[in-house]
Amino acid sequence: MKKVTPGQLDKYDIDQKIIRALVDFEARTILFSVKNKAKRAEDIVRETKIPTSSVYKKLERLEELALVTVEKRDFSDSGHITRFYKSRISGAQISIKKTKPILTLFKN
Repeated sequence: MKKVTPGQLDKYDIDQKIIRALVDFEARTILFSVKNKAKRAEDIVRETKIPTSSVYKKLERLEELALVTVEKRDFSDSGHITRFYKSRISGAQISIKKTKPILTLFKN
């Protein structure tokens, strides 16, 4: 059997991907920003002072990992969609047993 490298493990290990997102300061700031109330990306930018492009990239990644959800969508007359993001978690706990991280997420 071929040995799996850490890089290969990262590609498939969802816990590792979530831990990496939680360690990212901007992603974590965004999660806390939308913990209690759903917000538009523009509101998050204004509140956190994180650059707009970074907020959109981080929100996309957090949504892929199911850490945030689009709670509501508004449609303008011109057809533009505004999404309101909300955190799906209220907290996280990471512990390590031998070399394996154990991730516990708390539902929001």
